[in-house]
Amino acid sequence: MDSTIKHIGVFTSGGDSPGMNAALYAITKTAEVNGINVSGFRKGYEGLIDGDLVQLKSHELQKLTQKGGTILKTARSKRFLELEGRKKALQTLNVNKIDALIAIGGDGTFKGLLAFSEICDIPFIGIPGTIDNDISGTDYTLGFDSAVNTAIESIDKIRDTAESHNRVFIVEVMGRDSGYIGIHSGLMVGADAILIPESDTDFINLLDKVKHYDSDDAFLIVVSEGDEIGAELVSSKIKEVNPNVDLRITKLGHVQRGGNPSALDRMLGIRLGVAAIDALLQGKNNVMVGILNNQLHLTPFEEVVKQHKINDELQDLLKLFSS
Repeated sequence: MDSTIKHIGVFTSGGDSPGMNAALYAITKTAEVNGINVSGFRKGYEGLIDGDLVQLKSHELQKLTQKGGTILKTARSKRFLELEGRKKALQTLNVNKIDALIAIGGDGTFKGLLAFSEICDIPFIGIPGTIDNDISGTDYTLGFDSAVNTAIESIDKIRDTAESHNRVFIVEVMGRDSGYIGIHSGLMVGADAILIPESDTDFINLLDKVKHYDSDDAFLIVVSEGDEIGAELVSSKIKEVNPNVDLRITKLGHVQRGGNPSALDRMLGIRLGVAAIDALLQGKNNVMVGILNNQLHLTPFEEVVKQHKINDELQDLLKLFSS
């Protein structure tokens, strides 16, 4: 066990995601048990550069595991992309005698740590926090399950009004370049079509189905925001093949990031927070803690920055239920 670590810094970076506060609680609790102090940097890499930090205490964080977002705030930092910004961040760590750093965020966060490691020799550990679930090295990222549940709840309500008015509804969900939210929420609400960036046949199938649509049932289409077609283009193409449909577009947007984290995300935050401290005490560096096949797994940052792909099973499900 590494006994040289006495003070750990932690920050949340990139987009916020439900479960981040649970991870902060687990990090702080585990650190305290091992006689380690924890300081939280506010606003991600911006806090590292500006020296904006607060001491974290587990008894205060314990009451916040059910809270969405991140109490440390988060931001994307252009200054950290420059060497001068990273040098200022290194000065902050040295002045505050930080022995190790834990970052909760997505692939951009881990790319930043890789660049930082070129001038900073303290150990870095990452925790995957993004609703997009687009990070390799873990089956699920913090916030994904909560975002899917939020999307499902919203789409279920949209179906009620769609059926009442005999309408076609296009619902756009988040996910950037990943279709995980789209395919999970679409399958679970019984969508008639699901469009994701990873598939090039789903749009053709949709047009075939909607061409002769004239029913008393709702027709629901779930579109990932990263899909190259886009909700507006889908709408225009549908109108071309079936100009008589009554069609509406709903973009769920950032509502998917907010709200209380699900039970799965709270537990995931707890597990990954504890695992991050354990990894540091075992002398690990530049790795992300994740869950693969329900087992804790460490992945080097170089491999983490590759996108988590939709697997063949999910692709087959998409084809089956889109036919």
